[in-house]
Amino acid sequence: MIELSNGKLRVGAPMVISNARALLEAGRGLLRSAGTAGDTTILDLSAVGEVDSSALGVVFAWLRTAGERNLRLHIVNPPANMLSLAMLYGVSELLPLT
Repeated sequence: MIELSNGKLRVGAPMVISNARALLEAGRGLLRSAGTAGDTTILDLSAVGEVDSSALGVVFAWLRTAGERNLRLHIVNPPANMLSLAMLYGVSELLPLT
C-alpha cells in the first residue's frame, strides 16, 4: 500500500475514500520514523492509478505530520486528476511539487 525506502515514500494503492484511513495512518507512521529534522522525504505517487478528493486530505495530513517533525515533504509524479482536483478546490499552490 505504502512503503518507505531511501527517503522516498511510495504509494502503490488507489488513493480513494475506501483506502483513505489506512493510507493516512500508514503514511503517518512511516513519516514519524523517517529521517531527522531538516531531511527531505519524497512522496512518489507514480503508482497511484485512481484518486478522489480524499487523496488531497490524506496528502495534507501527511504534510502536517512531516511539518511536526521538521521534515520537508516533496511530491513527485502526482496523478493528473489529483492536480485537477487541487486546482478545482483552490489548493494547488499548497502542494509541494517537485
